[in-house]
Amino acid sequence: MSTNFLVNGRQVTVDGAPMDRLLDVLRGPVGLTGTKEGCGEGECGACTVLLDGEPVLSCLVPLFQCSGRKVETVEAIATGPAKELLERFVAAGGVQCGACTPGIVVTAWALLEENPAPDRDEARRALAGNLCRCTGYEGILRALCGEHQ
Repeated sequence: MSTNFLVNGRQVTVDGAPMDRLLDVLRGPVGLTGTKEGCGEGECGACTVLLDGEPVLSCLVPLFQCSGRKVETVEAIATGPAKELLERFVAAGGVQCGACTPGIVVTAWALLEENPAPDRDEARRALAGNLCRCTGYEGILRALCGEHQ
């Protein structure tokens, strides 16, 4: 089965089974390895991408659900509109091992698109599905809430 969809503004056609995971398609045939697999069960958020502007766990999204839709990965977000956000993460100590960082950056960007000045409670709620085992979240929250300086 061929599935056509946009990835980071580029039209792609992928031959795959309808139930192939979006995560595997992105990392395999599409060739974008920024999206990480953490748990493979939708529990950690490491594989978060935007599907039509909404954060989704790509390990739970079957390929057939992407047909005709728009997917944005950390590669496009981090090199484009969220470059300043990444700089804030670094300045605030919100990045360590990097396993969770792509999913957190995508989730954080989606929140900032909706609310450019979230408070800590809003940031915590938005990031509730993203697990980080290294930073303890303080640096992440400082960066997201603009307290990094």
